Amino acid sequence: MTEATQDKLDQLSAFMDEVSQKEYAESYLIAVLHKAQALYGYLPQDVMDQVADKMQIPTAHIWGVATFYHYFNLKPVGKNIVSVCMGTACYVKGADKVLEALKRELGIKVGETTEDKLFTLQEARCLGACGIAPVIMINDKIYGELDAKKTVDLINQYRKAKK
Repeated sequence: MTEATQDKLDQLSAFMDEVSQKEYAESYLIAVLHKAQALYGYLPQDVMDQVADKMQIPTAHIWGVATFYHYFNLKPVGKNIVSVCMGTACYVKGADKVLEALKRELGIKVGETTEDKLFTLQEARCLGACGIAPVIMINDKIYGELDAKKTVDLINQYRKAKK
């Protein structure tokens, strides 16, 4: 085990110790999973097993929570999370074409991460920016009034920023 991995485990363990002192400690499971994901970038199976053991919650329950909420990632994600809004306004204005352009440009399907770990592609039900549809969100930034070409240009800007 590397020192960095041990440090992450120690941080997560300290956080679980803190919440276990509270009444209804199990109600803090989502907060613990958020902390784990913040540390690891996703929720590795062995980490969920450790959470189950330390919080004395069945692993199946933790797995159920982790798979129910869209926020949690069960496998490593890229540096940039690209979410395509597929809400009604975006869809009507061409979100499907934006999504297809992203799939082609990145060479991945929805839910996958590029080989260089730079991008993960996701769909979103609604990003709440209907007035500038279609939109995508890269990490926490919204980009609107997109078409296939503008989307590819945007992805290339992120690629250049990597260098």
